[in-house]
Amino acid sequence: MKILYAASEATPFIATGGLADVAGSLPRAIRGKQHACRVVIPLYSAIKPELRSKMKFVTSFYVPLSWRNQYCGVFEATYNGIKYYFLDNEYYFKREGNIYGFYDDAERFAFFSKAILEMLQYIDFEPDVLHCNDWQTAMAPVYLNLFYRNVEKYKQLKTVFTIHNIQYQGKYGMELASDVLGLPSYANSTMLYDGCLNMMKAAIEMSDAVNTVSPTYAKEITDPWYSHGLDRMLRANQHKLYGILNGIDTVAYNPETDPSLFENYTAATIEKKQVNKIELQKLMGLTQDENVFLIGIVTRFVAHKGIDLIQYIFKEMMKRELQVVALGSGEYMFENFFAEMQTAYPGKAAVRIGFIPDLARKIYSGADAFLMPSKSEPCGLAQMVAARYGTLPIVRETGGLKDSIQDMGEDLEGNGFTFKTYNAHDMLGAIDRCSGLYYNRELWPKAVQKTMESDFTWGRSANEYIGMYRHICGEEKEN
Repeated sequence: MKILYAASEATPFIATGGLADVAGSLPRAIRGKQHACRVVIPLYSAIKPELRSKMKFVTSFYVPLSWRNQYCGVFEATYNGIKYYFLDNEYYFKREGNIYGFYDDAERFAFFSKAILEMLQYIDFEPDVLHCNDWQTAMAPVYLNLFYRNVEKYKQLKTVFTIHNIQYQGKYGMELASDVLGLPSYANSTMLYDGCLNMMKAAIEMSDAVNTVSPTYAKEITDPWYSHGLDRMLRANQHKLYGILNGIDTVAYNPETDPSLFENYTAATIEKKQVNKIELQKLMGLTQDENVFLIGIVTRFVAHKGIDLIQYIFKEMMKRELQVVALGSGEYMFENFFAEMQTAYPGKAAVRIGFIPDLARKIYSGADAFLMPSKSEPCGLAQMVAARYGTLPIVRETGGLKDSIQDMGEDLEGNGFTFKTYNAHDMLGAIDRCSGLYYNRELWPKAVQKTMESDFTWGRSANEYIGMYRHICGEEKEN
């Protein structure tokens, strides 16, 4: 099969979150299953010069978007065996700062979505499946069905739409439908949802398959508690809703070779992990003690990540024989909270505000446990990375956290510690159980080794995606 994977970001070129990791890893795993897969993203000015220098110009054309006729250049580059296309329009993508958050994001990504379809007329690749991701590419299935479906080249093209985070839906006023998106009035019913224009809703309705990044999250988002209003639309389209758990790039995240670590190690040499712990304590100003239980936190400091649970229970945590190191940024109230705790508990609590990938990896490798008490979590990658580095995840049973981390219990059959209800003391109970195991010097190394052996490779996920592609294309699933 041939798949074109469309996303607004992809590693190693541009990344702000988990979508980029998936877009940089899943296509490679699909290609490893002997299927052709290429990726298309915008050509942002923020892409590093050393990566841009490897791109070559392919072609250019103009994209009709309402009353506009906008230039689009196509560049390509090959990375790790995958061909990437980059769509160039300096007006839309030559912006300073972040790649999102501009007043005209609706127009920018509507252009990108339509340019993807226009590009298919000019490149040497005819995909069977166009795989779109999140609201930034949500208009592609809509434009395909409204404007391109009767063109011979597009008649058999199937579409998949992946929801990485249902909170961000591409919601705007309906006045954008004609003037910005260039849609005819008869398409208004497709775009309209709860009184506004909703791109994600339209993509769910127009795509041949819809999936989320974990089986549990696929069930959760049909419930109003998790859906941010889209539960009615998802229940109506449940027949085409899939849940496929993400994997991680086990080459990029490998404690045996990771250059960010103070000391590399494997499941067979976990004693070397202690070097990373001591050096992390030194770096962060914590009391240097290899025998104290160290909890790591790497996250966005926002409410749905469960920071309020940590805030509520933190003083009780500090009464225990443990240390906490946190890295992240987000809401001022949470940033301020961690800063205050660092001052109140010198040597026991430490925080760095910001997004520092090198330090994140040092925390993954140096901590004993990794706390991730999310209120909701479509998939989550941090808990898998932590497990890969032998740092036992402590997670709430929601979304991909529930699907990827199973509680160890007394028999050590799982790969972390879990709690079910969104309750601070339930979280503290899980922390205490993990701490109790840590201080059992005979069992702890076995638990670390077992956790490091968790299979979070993309192979299993790629097989499920290929099965979904085959199903919508009317092919039999491979044995």
